Amino acid sequence: MRKPLVLFILLLTFSQSSAQEYGNSFTQTFNKLISGDSLVIATTLDNLYGNLKIPFIENDSVLFLYRGNATTVEWMGDFNGWGYVKDFPNKGQKITNTNIWYLKCKFSPDARLDYKILIDGVNWMIDPANKFQQWSGVGGGSPNSELRMPQWKEDLLTVTQTEVPKGELISDVLINSKSLGYQVTYSLYLPHNYKQYGAMPVAYVTDGYEYMHQQLGNMPATLDNLIHQKKIQPIITVFVDNREPVNRANNRRMTELAMNTKYLDFFINELIPAIQIQYPVKAEAKNRAIIGTSMGGLTATYFAFTRPDVFGLVGIQSPAFYTRPQIYKLCEGNAEVQLKISMTTGLINDTSAESRKLGDILKASSCVYQYREVNEGHSWGNWRRLIDDILIDLFSK
Repeated sequence: MRKPLVLFILLLTFSQSSAQEYGNSFTQTFNKLISGDSLVIATTLDNLYGNLKIPFIENDSVLFLYRGNATTVEWMGDFNGWGYVKDFPNKGQKITNTNIWYLKCKFSPDARLDYKILIDGVNWMIDPANKFQQWSGVGGGSPNSELRMPQWKEDLLTVTQTEVPKGELISDVLINSKSLGYQVTYSLYLPHNYKQYGAMPVAYVTDGYEYMHQQLGNMPATLDNLIHQKKIQPIITVFVDNREPVNRANNRRMTELAMNTKYLDFFINELIPAIQIQYPVKAEAKNRAIIGTSMGGLTATYFAFTRPDVFGLVGIQSPAFYTRPQIYKLCEGNAEVQLKISMTTGLINDTSAESRKLGDILKASSCVYQYREVNEGHSWGNWRRLIDDILIDLFSK
């Protein structure tokens, strides 16, 4: 859990420049690796591998290492936009007369970053010496290596706890949509022993499969923990899957989540009425949330500012406003609406500029909003660890 920001976090500059200062332990370790003494090099490497210290980290300094035959070795990840940010020096250097490659960088001490190693420009691989991984991507994704800086801490509220009572999951419910002209799948989370609570607030979540996935969002576990600890009200959650039901490889999110009026009509006229008929949910907008990340963050904003009479609560993670910049005019034109908004973003090649722009609009509006920035990228590692903050902002008791 991370407290809302009062002041923006300043991100440390990335660099592998030798002009930057490194700590004593870092410098000593690096000097041993480039000493030219084969015994010293082997002993140092064995120590790093044996103690699971690769990447080697000290304070804000990182030494990535790869051992293997290659013509080129590059480190690709959140820190260079997975190759889209060309001015980040990500190319490894080879230690003379060895098959050891290295990259020196500096990151904020509380950063968490996804990355992979790229060999000879074609072979992408997990860092074989790093035990930490973060899955990423749509439709279940795939693992990346994970860099955890010293001041970054795991949020246990987002981790499955065996002793916490589990809610009920109803998976893969089909609904025929006349608005969209095809079937949509959704899954449902019901709190443990939910019938005792009567009518409850409800959250609708786009990219629902990913938010439910244990290696991506793991949101059901977060709901279990928050409800058990009485940090939020018991809520029903509807996870809407953007994948085609009969062909899960076909993810329709780039169309459905792009300020799509038909998709909004589907929610308003078909999905929400179906949920209200079948389950004990409160009907008022102040008890109904729309939550999403990236394109889903755009959609959450679009839904709420278009129909504030339906969605009074809004969870926005790393919103892809750059794909539909007209969203800003929509929000400016509805400054009188009274929404409760929780917004988060990463600072490392994520959507902080777009999020801050919306934040400026919200300051002049009637909305109540919380805003958080973290030293992370556009990743499920970022989003998962902030879901609890969003839920507390929107549904605290």
